[in-house]
Amino acid sequence: MGLPTAAYAAQYESAPLTPWQIERRDPGPEDVLIDILYCGVCHTDIHFVRGEWGSSIFPMVPGHEIVGRVSRVGSRVDRFAVGDAVGVGVFVDSCRHCSACESGEEQYCLNGATFTYNSELKDGRGVTYGGYSKQITTDQNYVVRIPESLPLDAAAPLLCAGITTYSPLRHFGVEPGMKVGVVGLGGLGHMGVKFARALGAHVTVISHTESKRDGAKALGADDFLATTDHASFEDNAGRFDFLLDTVSADHNLSDYLGLLRLDGRMVLVGLPGDLPVAAFALVGKRLSLSGSMIGGIRETQEMLDFCGEHGIVSDIELIPISAIDEAYERMMRSDVKYRFVIDMSSLN
Repeated sequence: MGLPTAAYAAQYESAPLTPWQIERRDPGPEDVLIDILYCGVCHTDIHFVRGEWGSSIFPMVPGHEIVGRVSRVGSRVDRFAVGDAVGVGVFVDSCRHCSACESGEEQYCLNGATFTYNSELKDGRGVTYGGYSKQITTDQNYVVRIPESLPLDAAAPLLCAGITTYSPLRHFGVEPGMKVGVVGLGGLGHMGVKFARALGAHVTVISHTESKRDGAKALGADDFLATTDHASFEDNAGRFDFLLDTVSADHNLSDYLGLLRLDGRMVLVGLPGDLPVAAFALVGKRLSLSGSMIGGIRETQEMLDFCGEHGIVSDIELIPISAIDEAYERMMRSDVKYRFVIDMSSLN
């Protein structure tokens, strides 16, 4: 028998989210049952609920920044115990045998990862439902431990916004003294600032919004570069070693590439539309343009441990589940500093 679980769901494209009941599976030998305490709200949730990516499955229970405590464990679970603070991020399964999975990069599973919501289950028995719910059952191999030193509500966005920005900074070797520019200051950008600073880089926030200067400095940025005047691109040409681009709106990548020094690298973690790049913007200084998507389970745990050591969490606004539609509208207006998190105790 399944476990009846209270949730909030969108019943059809662009529908308001309303109370709904789902069934979680009884924990198998390798499963943990998690009582969800908090769930972060990602812009991806809006894209899927509104059908903007053409792959939405309804009814849909969003949410992939899940933090809670283990309430039951399967007979072969050896990584977690009842009461442990744990997290579930963007995916809950993968093929486990391709080259990506075997190297700990399950997010790039060559046979397709199973995402925490809006994803077909590998056994063909339905779809996944996310963290806008009271409980979730997950294989222990896709669960991470939350350091007890971190506040659980503010740790929730680390499961997506955190690992999305940490992974490329680590993978591409950001080191102390490097000059790093973080393009955009929102849910992703503010985490990029915190991680780059903790890694010892000299960090500049690059934004077209001058009003974000004070916020950037409050987060620990060393400098702020406003791009409202196009001359700022020429004035700062060749300034940076590394650019972390968190912007999902359309923007001219060639302009930003011009801010890099010889052999510099720009990494996209935002999701804009198709953006043309002038070939000479790359070849003229032997630049690299890369993309990055979340992180594997091993790297996500590394990131959480790093956060525990450095006291890094997301800046959040805690909301009840009943305010989720309003939160979506505010996110569309960039009216949050910097991440909404749902207090799941508000769901009965």
